[in-house]
Amino acid sequence: QVQLVESGGGLVQPGGSLKLSCVASGFTLDYHAIGWFRQAPGKQREAILCIHANNSAMYNADSVKGRFTISRDNAKNTVYLQMNNLKPEDTAVYSCARNSGYYCIYQYNYWGQGTQVTVSS
Repeated sequence: QVQLVESGGGLVQPGGSLKLSCVASGFTLDYHAIGWFRQAPGKQREAILCIHANNSAMYNADSVKGRFTISRDNAKNTVYLQMNNLKPEDTAVYSCARNSGYYCIYQYNYWGQGTQVTVSS
C-alpha cells in the first residue's frame, strides 16, 4: 500500500538548519508530484513547497522563499526538505503528501504522519 514516512525533525535553535526526508513506498515516485505541508498548534495546515515529477519546484508559502528548498531522489524513493535560517515561527508538524498527478496542481491523496520541528533557543 502507499506509504509516506517523514523523518529528520527535532529541536533546533533559531538560525539553524534541518533536513527532512520523506520516504515513499507502494508506488512509483517518478510519476508523482510531492508536497510538503506544515501545521502549527492552533493553526490550519499550510502548503509550503511542492516538487513536480520533473524536479522543478513550486513555492506555496512566501515565508520560506530563500530559506527552504525541496529536492527528490527517485532512486531512493525520497523527497527532501532542506530548511535553513529557521525561525521560531517555523515550529510545526511537517508532513509530506503524494499528489495524484505529475504536477503539483492536482489533489493530494496520501499523507505521511508528520515530523515535529521545534525552533527555540
